[in-house]
Amino acid sequence: MAKNNNVGPKRLVVGAGYGMRDWLAQRVTAVMMVLYTAILLIAFLTGQNFSYEGWAGLFAQQWFKLITVVTLAGLFYHAWVGMRDIWMDYVKAVGLRLTLQMATILWLVACAAWSVQIIWSV
Repeated sequence: MAKNNNVGPKRLVVGAGYGMRDWLAQRVTAVMMVLYTAILLIAFLTGQNFSYEGWAGLFAQQWFKLITVVTLAGLFYHAWVGMRDIWMDYVKAVGLRLTLQMATILWLVACAAWSVQIIWSV
């Protein structure tokens, strides 16, 4: 009378197994972005020079460049984890999913390189 519903000790477990690591990475990178936003907000509210020169002066400091690049790295990793999960959940064709994942990686690496170039040119 019992139906075979693939639940129990013989259940086939599938998936990439990224769960806890990616969940934690999403939270850590989100906290990094919130802290960076708070630093920018404090710099904006306490600053007197709201011109291009004032902002360029803020971004010219090495410590600010460093936290900006670290935050951008966190942003790009955050975006990668989210997009990879979307592709894995909603695109069932393996070839198309792999193509979309590769395009996402290329796009994020290009954006990362461009953002580092911009930050270090100030």
